[in-house]
Amino acid sequence: MKQELEELLSQQKIFLVEGVLNKNKLALLARRYDPELLNILMEDEKVASHFFSTLETGIQIFKKDVFLQFLNNKEFLPDSFTAYKTKIGLATENGEYLSENKNVVLNFPYKDCVLEGGQTKEDAKRQEIFFNETLAPSEINRLLDDKVLTNFKRFDKDGEHEVEELNNTDNLIIKGNNLIALHSLKNRFAGRIKLIYIDPPYNTGSDSFGYNDSFNHSTWLTFMKNRLEVARELLSDDGILWVQTDDGEVNYLGVLLDGIFGRDNFINLVTVKTKIGGVSGSSEGKSLKDATEFIQVYAKNKESISLKPIFAMTPVWEYIQTEYIEAGKSWKYTSVLLDLGEKVLIKTDDENGRAYYHYPNVKTCSVKQYANDNGLTEEEVYNSIPEKIFQSTNAQSSVRTTLIRETENIESGFVSVSYIPSKGKNQGKLIEIFYTNTKRMVMFLSDMLTEDSEGNLLYKEKLTTLWDSIQYNNLSKEGLIDFPNGKKPEKLLQNIIEMSTEENDIVLDFFGGSGSTAATSHKLKRQYISIEQIDGQIEKTIERLVNVTSGKDEKGISKDVNWTGGGSFVYAELKNDAQDFKDAILDMTTTEELLELFEIAKKSSFLAYRINPKKLKASEFEKLSLAEQKQILSEIIDNNNLYVNYSDIDDSDYGISAEDKKLNHEFYRKGE
Repeated sequence: MKQELEELLSQQKIFLVEGVLNKNKLALLARRYDPELLNILMEDEKVASHFFSTLETGIQIFKKDVFLQFLNNKEFLPDSFTAYKTKIGLATENGEYLSENKNVVLNFPYKDCVLEGGQTKEDAKRQEIFFNETLAPSEINRLLDDKVLTNFKRFDKDGEHEVEELNNTDNLIIKGNNLIALHSLKNRFAGRIKLIYIDPPYNTGSDSFGYNDSFNHSTWLTFMKNRLEVARELLSDDGILWVQTDDGEVNYLGVLLDGIFGRDNFINLVTVKTKIGGVSGSSEGKSLKDATEFIQVYAKNKESISLKPIFAMTPVWEYIQTEYIEAGKSWKYTSVLLDLGEKVLIKTDDENGRAYYHYPNVKTCSVKQYANDNGLTEEEVYNSIPEKIFQSTNAQSSVRTTLIRETENIESGFVSVSYIPSKGKNQGKLIEIFYTNTKRMVMFLSDMLTEDSEGNLLYKEKLTTLWDSIQYNNLSKEGLIDFPNGKKPEKLLQNIIEMSTEENDIVLDFFGGSGSTAATSHKLKRQYISIEQIDGQIEKTIERLVNVTSGKDEKGISKDVNWTGGGSFVYAELKNDAQDFKDAILDMTTTEELLELFEIAKKSSFLAYRINPKKLKASEFEKLSLAEQKQILSEIIDNNNLYVNYSDIDDSDYGISAEDKKLNHEFYRKGE
């Protein structure tokens, strides 16, 4: 049978790698019930009788298990792992190998860093985080096909439940490689995501950061490029991307984002004062200590976006202390209006709907004098009578120009103009604007303040590109979870979310981390998707969101938005196949342990189809360093087997339940 099968299959180029019949490629095609393979097997009567059963109806059934068992016991001839490791991806323009076509190009576009999905544990650290591989386009396509989701769970204020159906409004927490998960989202969410915020590994080498963020500069950029390209596909036409990083990669990341989103779609570079040095990195070797991080903001289509104004809120006395007294600046709100006195009409302008008045006996004093006269501290004055505290400003407007003309002979007291604005925040309301005798507009401190849920007065200031009022030094209690050195303040995320979205819009964070984005989105009534691959961080995210749904989480922005609980989220994970084997490689600490895995790998269906198990020599493998052994062993595992493809959902080998099949069909909108 061996000879017959080899002769039959060797006639077809699809089953060859560099001109040689390849066992692992045949196994891959057999598992997929490839029509071309099955048709060829049925052409030979002897081969067909061995690998097919014929029903009474005449229908032939492929005995996949028999065929795979036969392959596993036979020898075929591709290259050795050492030769494979040294390949650089010589291919034709249509993806054929050098031996198959003489029209050769040097093909590097798929040096893809997708193996980072192998890090599922926080301590799975390597000096070079990725085992870089050159993958053919066909391999990439299969690698990024829709994947099976499993282990569905729904969480709400009442705890954990089975998922009976998926809704379009469900919040999602997905465990798995974020690049692969992003591609699995395209079917359902392409063009629907309003906001993407990510806080990726900073490539600093810091061991305190949850991700292994010590890897080659070019590799990091490739890693980001792969993910940002598909992220752009997920954004709606009016969608916005926010990427936070430090000074290590911010410049190169900007160039990369220009290339993906277009320089014309750059919105802003926001500088965030973290108030502590090197949140995710280190200041060692630098002359200046790090105290900031950066957020790059891009639109999918700048012409379609509308960022809402957001205000920084600071307790009024704290604002005065930090921004003016401590900084030695001149604080303008230092006068108190004691009494306006009598009101005298100067003129009415019926044509423009205006009236002009004079207050000849107005009485004022300084804040300091008012405090002394009333036995108060200045802090008490600012917090008790902000509606009477004022400054004057040389604000230019058409109204001021007319007022100057109508009141030019008045040199004492206050003057005012009363009218109904046709636009702006006071549109349709009768207002009165006061001016000093020098025609400087009077502005009251109360107009710059708001109250929090506890009645405290807060100074509100429209955000600029410098965010220096967000507290980074007390994040340990946010979310009621312990996540040192990795949390982002909910207030920071609130600013981003409220600027970029409306209620029920979809927010995506594919570096989920501690779940800050998901938690903040939940409290702000946005739909969200969070992707994370590290076991410990997924557990923290679920714990945090359970605290949010139950109403236990009173930290972060909870008080500001009056959060008391509610809502739900769905957890699911990419169905694992070879990923456990990848993880095992990283966990090994001795050559002896790796040798055991090496022998298992040679017999495994996870082996890349280019690799001939017969030529994987243990004696050669033993000569390598431990790091090299891990790298080689990882490289010979087929990336396409990291997770189970949705197209293979009915393969009995994977044991996918009927309930999971139903939910996957709903997720990918199949069978509707």
